[in-house]
Amino acid sequence: MEAPLASWPWGNLGVYKYVLYGPIVAKAACEWREGRSGGWSLHLLLLFALRSLVYQLWFSFGNMLFLTRRRRVVEDGVDFKQIDKEWDWDNFLILQTLLGSMVLYAAPSLEELPLLQLKGCIVALLLHVGVSEPLFYVAHRCFHRGYLYAHYHSIHHSSPVPQSLTAAFATPLEHLVLSAVMAAPLLGAFAMGHGSLSLVYGYVLIFDFLRSMGYSNVEVLPARLFDALPVLRYLIYSPTYLSLHHKEKNCNFCLFMPVFDLLGKTIHNKAWDLNKETRSGGNDRVPDFVFLAHVVDVISSMHVPFVFRSVSSMPFTNNFFLLLLWPIAFSVMLLMWAFSKTFLLSFYNLRGRLHQTWVVPRYGFQYFLPFARKGINDQIELAILRADKLGVKVVSLAALNKNESLNGGGTLFVSKHPDLKVRVVHGNTLTAAVILNEIPRDVKEVFLTGATSKLGRAIALYLCKKNIRVLMLTLSTERFLKIQKEAPEDCQHHLVQVTKYQAAQHCKTWIVGKWLSLREQRWAPPGTHFHQFVVPPIIGFRRDCTYGSLAAMRLPKDVRGLGSCEYTMERGVVHACHAGGVVHCLEGWTHHEVGAIDVDRIDVVWRAALKHGLTPV
Repeated sequence: MEAPLASWPWGNLGVYKYVLYGPIVAKAACEWREGRSGGWSLHLLLLFALRSLVYQLWFSFGNMLFLTRRRRVVEDGVDFKQIDKEWDWDNFLILQTLLGSMVLYAAPSLEELPLLQLKGCIVALLLHVGVSEPLFYVAHRCFHRGYLYAHYHSIHHSSPVPQSLTAAFATPLEHLVLSAVMAAPLLGAFAMGHGSLSLVYGYVLIFDFLRSMGYSNVEVLPARLFDALPVLRYLIYSPTYLSLHHKEKNCNFCLFMPVFDLLGKTIHNKAWDLNKETRSGGNDRVPDFVFLAHVVDVISSMHVPFVFRSVSSMPFTNNFFLLLLWPIAFSVMLLMWAFSKTFLLSFYNLRGRLHQTWVVPRYGFQYFLPFARKGINDQIELAILRADKLGVKVVSLAALNKNESLNGGGTLFVSKHPDLKVRVVHGNTLTAAVILNEIPRDVKEVFLTGATSKLGRAIALYLCKKNIRVLMLTLSTERFLKIQKEAPEDCQHHLVQVTKYQAAQHCKTWIVGKWLSLREQRWAPPGTHFHQFVVPPIIGFRRDCTYGSLAAMRLPKDVRGLGSCEYTMERGVVHACHAGGVVHCLEGWTHHEVGAIDVDRIDVVWRAALKHGLTPV
């Protein structure tokens, strides 16, 4: 039997749980329509929105690794398991809003309350110090014992990496106690006749602000402040102080004021040393591998870990909510274009190696602007030089960052800096291997678009050696003949140049390296499967055909701290060019992989990927 108040009664409702706000919304609408401004309903809803924003902003700040990586307290990443557990972190806001509506139903009208009353603020502060802090301290210690810990509080401590949203991850019983802790100063001030509207907003939002700060996993309070004013050590806690509680579980029980840990003799003796160590920038480990990505478009730019965790932890899809934020994302794009440099986006650990994703602050369309190319190459070059200086072993270029017309697939940088210690790779060899291993063994003919591109060339040469006829769509006879001459003489006849899509109307295996419109797809016979290496992927117009996803591989099961999806990929899956860099790093290969794909290495790279536990999707 589950312990009472150990699970949320609306836990199975999903997004429909917000229907619980219905009566409050209806009452607020009636008050607004009748011109009454003295009701609490609208303010309860506004408080819910503002409180959610406080937690979200602290979450965003904590995950802006380009700002906070050196001050992170717990260095591990947040994985999908923790994200799923904390998915409904805002349940406590629903609970407290409903409790507030019941309490405030009998409260005086807002029209009878002053906007601000200093006496009320003083009373609330005294009650917080004298009632809320000791009440929370005692309750918290109780929740760390026996039955209460096993059936309630252990759930909260199951999250290995504190984040602002982790502060809200607890059982209903714990949040009922926390609600009483929060309510005591407010009810006391109102009971003494010193209540005010600003007191409610101010106290609740400051309470949430301090809770979010403590769980942010980023040390924001400088050690020199505590050194200059030692008394502050006992008046305000810090993220490092709270992290010791989550690690040791037998110390640092206070709400916000460590003085109660001092009185209870539960202060960890390394609390202040850890603060100094974190603020000194000790957590700045050099990555072994860097995947150098770029932004696809304005909407997908919101698919990053520091915006919405629920969005970034799922494969990207367009949704109405993100469209509402398009103006903000567009403004950020302009600012990034003008001022930003390559920045750290996310990281994970694999077999003792730190893997990071850096982002070139440019969007897909900018790569096709002639005047923007030099700036993009400068950004990529600076990132490679920075990685080389840090001691990174491998940098893998993503998608358009390795565009042939932009920098020759990375050859520009390797030629310009022949003494690079960091290995620059494009990962296209594994991309080709993934696509080739998708093709059924009984296929005798394929139709290939983007046939003279880097990937198209390698795929065509590999297939012709397997005695598979390749219809290469290209208008350039010169480029076709150049590729054909690279094939063994006895295989060259398997490569056939075609100039129209009609030539493939009887071929059911299409390998797409160039975007296809509906009109072009109509030439494919029913039952055709579209393999693709085109970015963005083609739209599946045909219901009588099947469409493969972009070339990708699933990372090994022992990956740690991976909590965001790579664009449209499912959880734990990365683009093949990313996976190619991972294999290069795990194998310890010392060569650059730039320019044309070495067809003879396709099988070598594929076997290496499988050996290290990477699997096809």
